[in-house]
Amino acid sequence: MHLAINAYFWNRPNSGSGQYTRYLVTTLRQMVSDLQITLIYPQFNDPGLQDVPPGVDVCPVPTRLGHVGKVWFEQRGFPGACTAVHADIAHIPYWGGPLRSAIPHVVTVHDLTTMLVPEYRRKASARLYNALVSASARGASHIITDSHASKEEIMAHLHIPPEKITPIHLAVTADYQPQPNSLLDMAVLRKYDLPDFYVLYLGGYELHKNVTTLLLAWTYVGQALGDEYPLILAGKKPETISATYPDYDSYIQKLGIGDYVRWIGYVDEANKPSLYRNAETFVFPSRREGFGLPVLEALACGTPVVTTNATSLPEVLGEAGFAVDPDDVRGMAGAIIATIVQDDLAKELRGTAVTQAAKFSWADTAVQTLHVYDQVLRRLGA
Repeated sequence: MHLAINAYFWNRPNSGSGQYTRYLVTTLRQMVSDLQITLIYPQFNDPGLQDVPPGVDVCPVPTRLGHVGKVWFEQRGFPGACTAVHADIAHIPYWGGPLRSAIPHVVTVHDLTTMLVPEYRRKASARLYNALVSASARGASHIITDSHASKEEIMAHLHIPPEKITPIHLAVTADYQPQPNSLLDMAVLRKYDLPDFYVLYLGGYELHKNVTTLLLAWTYVGQALGDEYPLILAGKKPETISATYPDYDSYIQKLGIGDYVRWIGYVDEANKPSLYRNAETFVFPSRREGFGLPVLEALACGTPVVTTNATSLPEVLGEAGFAVDPDDVRGMAGAIIATIVQDDLAKELRGTAVTQAAKFSWADTAVQTLHVYDQVLRRLGA
C-alpha cells in the first residue's frame, strides 16, 4: 500500500494537527515495514519538512502563503500530487479534504468547534471555508474522528452515515509518565519560576476553552487556599481581545484574584511533563473538545484532574478524576479544593490516573487507522 499524507501541519509540531500527523506517521512507519508513505506538503520559501522519519518520502508542492494558498493546496495541489506519486490512498489528517480526488481519501475531522460555536463563524470567510470542508467531508471515502462524541456530532450536523465514520482515540508519548526526573524537573520549575505547590491550566485561550469559568471558580479556591496554591496559567497568552479571546487580565482584576493567579506563557513541549508531574491538580474547564489531549497528558503523569462532562472529555477521563458541568462554578471549585486538601483522595486519583492513561496508545491508534485504510481499499476494490 502506498499512502499519501497531507503534511500541511507537519512543520507545526506544537499544534494539535501537527502532533497527530507526526505521531501517526512515525508509528505507522515503525509498525508496518512494507507500507510506503509519502508526505505531500505545501512548499513556501523554506527548506522543507523537518524531522521526517527514515524511509518516509516527501513531495513538495509550490504554494503561495495565506488562506487562498492553503485552500488551493488542499483542493488542487494535494490531490494532484497524490496522482503524480501514484498513491493508492490519501489521508488528510485535519478537516481540509479535497472536493474531488482521483484516489480514495480518508479525512480526520477532529471536531466541529469552528462550525458549531457562533463566535467562530461570524466572518464570511469562515462560513465559506466551513461550507467547503463540510462538503468535502461528505465526499470523503471515510471519516476518522477522535471520539464517539465527535462521531455523534458529525452524524447530526454533516449528515454522514455512521458506517462512514470511525472514532479512533489519540494517545501521548512515553515522555508523559509519573516517575520524576529530578534534574530535569528542577530545571523546568526554576525556568518558569514555579512555587512548591500550584494548580495548573495548560492549553489554549479561545472562548470555548472556558477559562473564564475557571477564573470565576478561583474566587472560591483562592479564598479557601490562599496564595500558597496559585493557579498557573500556561500556554500562549492572547495578544488581542476579541469575541473569541476574552480580556482575561481585566476579568482577573475585576474578580480580585490577582494574588492567586500567575501567567507563565508558552511552554516548550519538552517541559510539559515536568509541569504536569509537579502540579497538585490539573484543571481543564473546556466546553468543547474533539478529544482533550491535555487531560490525557496530565493523567499519564499521574496528576489529579478536574475537567468537565462536555463532549469527548468523559471518554478520556473515565473514572480517574472529576468531571463537572462546564457552567458549575461551585462544583469546579469544590473539586479542585478536594483534590488538594484530601490527601487520601489525591493519592487514589494519582493511581487511577496512570491506569486510565495506559488504555490509550499510539500503537492502537495506528492499527485502527490502518484498518480503516484497508477497509476503504477493499470496499472500493482498489
